[in-house]
Amino acid sequence: MIGEGEIRSEVKTIATSASCLGNVLVMIGVILGLLAGVVHVIYLGTLHENELWFSNIQEVEREISFRTECGLYYSYYKQLLQAPSFSQGVLDLVYDNNTESMRTINVLKRMNIYQEVIMAGLFRVLPVQHWLEPVYFYIYTVFALQGVYIFALYMISWMLSGSWLAGLLAAAWFMANRLDTSRVEFTIPLRESWALPFLACQLAVLTYYFKHTLRPIHETCCHILLYLFTFSFCLCWQFNQFVMLIQAMALYSCFCLNLLPQTKVFRVFTAQAISLMLVAVLQFFNSMLLGSLALSFILAAHIVHFIPTPAFLVLPLKIFNLGASGVSPEPKTEVSDSSQTTQSSILWRLVSFCLHLVVITTLTVLLNCAVKMLLVVESDEHIFKFLMAKFGLSSTRDIDAKLYLCEKAFGWLPLDTFERLSGTAFFPTYAVAFTICFFTTTSQFIQTLKGHFYSAQGSKASLKWDGEQSLVWQSSKNYHFIHSFWFGLLALSTMRMKYLWTSHMCTLSAAVICDVAIWGALFRALRFSSPRLVTITRHLVPLLLLSFLAVKRLPVALTELEELREFHDPDTVDLMNWIRQETRPKAVFAGSMQLLAGVKLCTGRIPTNHPHYENKALRERTHQVYQVYARNTPSTVHGILRSVGADYLILEDSICYERWHERGCRLRDLLDVANGQVMDGEGENAPDLVTVTQGRFCHEIKTGSSTYTKYFHRVFINKTFHVYQLRND
Repeated sequence: MIGEGEIRSEVKTIATSASCLGNVLVMIGVILGLLAGVVHVIYLGTLHENELWFSNIQEVEREISFRTECGLYYSYYKQLLQAPSFSQGVLDLVYDNNTESMRTINVLKRMNIYQEVIMAGLFRVLPVQHWLEPVYFYIYTVFALQGVYIFALYMISWMLSGSWLAGLLAAAWFMANRLDTSRVEFTIPLRESWALPFLACQLAVLTYYFKHTLRPIHETCCHILLYLFTFSFCLCWQFNQFVMLIQAMALYSCFCLNLLPQTKVFRVFTAQAISLMLVAVLQFFNSMLLGSLALSFILAAHIVHFIPTPAFLVLPLKIFNLGASGVSPEPKTEVSDSSQTTQSSILWRLVSFCLHLVVITTLTVLLNCAVKMLLVVESDEHIFKFLMAKFGLSSTRDIDAKLYLCEKAFGWLPLDTFERLSGTAFFPTYAVAFTICFFTTTSQFIQTLKGHFYSAQGSKASLKWDGEQSLVWQSSKNYHFIHSFWFGLLALSTMRMKYLWTSHMCTLSAAVICDVAIWGALFRALRFSSPRLVTITRHLVPLLLLSFLAVKRLPVALTELEELREFHDPDTVDLMNWIRQETRPKAVFAGSMQLLAGVKLCTGRIPTNHPHYENKALRERTHQVYQVYARNTPSTVHGILRSVGADYLILEDSICYERWHERGCRLRDLLDVANGQVMDGEGENAPDLVTVTQGRFCHEIKTGSSTYTKYFHRVFINKTFHVYQLRND
């Protein structure tokens, strides 16, 4: 006979062995996640080096490779490193005279460049200056953040599914579809390259926060990390308010559907609001942030739920358990039949739910309009004009809105995107995962309307969120499904935002594929339920998908790594070298905002305008400078350029004779319509546009006639650029 003590000892030994095995598996999972991040960093670094031969080209060529606004952001990092001291460099940014001619602006207020400030400060104090060039310190940091990005996505899938194979699959899909999941390799300094890794880390924290009933110490850690990552994300990107709005809407949708506890949702709202306001403070009370829809939405949510509402709204809020009272009274009915009573209850709850959404939307709009009127916020008006025109709610000739409408990046998501994503079995898997999540979430919502909820084991449970107790088995999946839905709508409407959606698609798809509850339900539906079969299947399927990706994409990736190219833009290099050698340090240049960002970075000369478009005064100045590509007299153009302090004008043939845009979207067409003139070429024109005989300035100046040489003197020419010096009046 085996004694009781021996049995207990044996059980304890088995439990200890199981715990040790579990710890080993967790450690293996963490190591694999870190390795996935490291592999991605090495992959990106190698591609960048091979594409440009970055280590062997001139410094001016390296800087030119940071195109458009990327060059503008990097110029501040360079400026801080060249300053006599770090404090003097920061002060020069607060009182900046070198970004917009004839204006002193606060760059820290206008732009999200604290990452450049931090990087410059670190480079000055860390012992890396003797063995690492500043540009490498910068780009390696961005690439390292992409490794963090991969690790965060890996952890989200692991936490959602309980299997680190899901994390590996998510990371593999992200890397295999990198052209549709990230553009960091050719836009390194872009704000989203800095911001999206922090957003992924925040989502990982939310996944853990919503999934578990936490002990106080763990909950405190979650709150700290939530604030840290939300703040870091908001600090890095000027479009933070729109992403925070979408996330707040996703969270609020989950709350209204009773899929997440009120306490946790409003704590996340608080973290979002405080982060946005802290960033606004750091940006010297940036009015665009203070007047953001995200802050108005969060404030409206708090008003509805924590401040007494008018009497005509109290009843519907209470019925859906969204008011302060917490008890949901059932509507009275004279029908005794229970099924009819339930139907009446469901209908009443749906009506009150819809009314509640109307109230919160109306209050958000009213609050936002009030704040914008109070603060006189005009910086983001071009975005709303663009959105109104894009969705057919208004027609516009506004050049700012048309510039966005004519750019593919702000157009609808092309259908060939789904074709590319299907080539790695990614999109079909996501479609299946999304459908499964839709039905499970809808089923839970229906149970919510009926007043009860059935757990994964089939036992009836209360719908009320009791303190910190939550229905943890589904909460995180519900949030990520709703999150994916809202980000999907954003991506479908604006191609540039697809990077928010596709990265999240990786995590959700991989998590659903490895979910034990979903495979268990499937096998039960097939009348063949076996825990062992479920375990084997949930691990076998991701292994098969990983094998497919290895066969499909690994040869392509290896070929890409073997391809060697070199940066080649001799015309721009010649232009920058000429400017540095032949013009005075404080000379002012007018031209396209994309080119002038490079002029500022490579030469330190002062531009009249630049690509950071979130300022009304700058947009108006850009319209003025762009008149060089419209039909204007030389005296008119000369007067405009003198009014903005320009000494030199750079004309680009690629803009003057632009062909890659269709008629109506060429810059010269946008200018003609804005000036009330007919467009070039064959095609229709609006009846109110007039025909003018004046030639196009950028073309006519090249004839060298005396009417032009009176005001402009050509000082540089190559196959791409023509530079003219303005003569004195």
